[in-house]
Amino acid sequence: MLNQTSVTEFLLLGETDNQALQPYLFMVFLAIYAVSVVGNGAVLMIVISDSRLHLPMYFFLGNLSCLDVCYSTVTLPKMLENFFSAHESISFLGCISQLHFFHFLGSTEALLLAVMAFDRFVAICRPLHYSVIMNYQLCTQMAVIVWTTGFFHALLHSMTSHLNFCCSNQIHHFFCDVKPLLELACGNTELNQWLLNTVTGTIAMGSFSLTLLSYFYIIISLFSKSRSCSTLHKALSTCASHFMVVILFYAPVLFTYIRPASGSSMEQDLAPAIMYSVVTPVLNPLIYALRNKEVKGALSTVIRKGGVIPLLRSCTICIIEESS
Repeated sequence: MLNQTSVTEFLLLGETDNQALQPYLFMVFLAIYAVSVVGNGAVLMIVISDSRLHLPMYFFLGNLSCLDVCYSTVTLPKMLENFFSAHESISFLGCISQLHFFHFLGSTEALLLAVMAFDRFVAICRPLHYSVIMNYQLCTQMAVIVWTTGFFHALLHSMTSHLNFCCSNQIHHFFCDVKPLLELACGNTELNQWLLNTVTGTIAMGSFSLTLLSYFYIIISLFSKSRSCSTLHKALSTCASHFMVVILFYAPVLFTYIRPASGSSMEQDLAPAIMYSVVTPVLNPLIYALRNKEVKGALSTVIRKGGVIPLLRSCTICIIEESS
């Protein structure tokens, strides 16, 4: 019988057993990962380097881009490696580390989306007080709280490492997550299930509710204040785009983590996991940044000036000036 001391690695069984499909899936996910890293990395560097974008909205957008680069990197490189690996394994420590950073970055993103929705609420519904409310100190404090809350939430799930694993070391998933690991654990997992359902559920539902509330008030404010159909249509189009990203992130998360364990299966969790861990980080720069005329203007300026090298140079200068 296997126990925690004898389990030195887990086997990630991945998305499919069909060997013929794996080269095609490798190309698809490699392209997604490349677009995610390049797109979010470009947005982050532009936000840092362009002084015109040193505003609360773009400050949070830079945080989101940084999150998405890290979020994709937690799961996708290992998935890509396993497509061509005969032994699709991950070490025990690597598995727990992946679980920690996945929940750290995932819960941080959920909270950050709520903060970004609040920022848009203040900008649209309280425009005259926006600069006073969303000052540098408040934005920094909210960012610190969001990242810190996500980190300590992930630490709670790191308690999974203290469980005994006696059934199997085969994980029916493409990365290490709490639910697949609890399926393999023997002994009492009630505390871990409670943390998953209550703490993770509260963060997900709380963030989602605050985001919905912010967008609700934004829409009400737009309809009550705007008399121009073109202005109203543009604002609603922007809100709809942002809201689409929110739904694509939260809906799979809520489907995965709010359902009772007895009513779920690992196969059912694969598609939602791909949606919130792979697809959403690619969509975020497209929806939040490339539809924004200020970001597009800054990007076109960088391209005209010669591309990445001047951008990296200006980023470095900007960071040095901000830290001094």
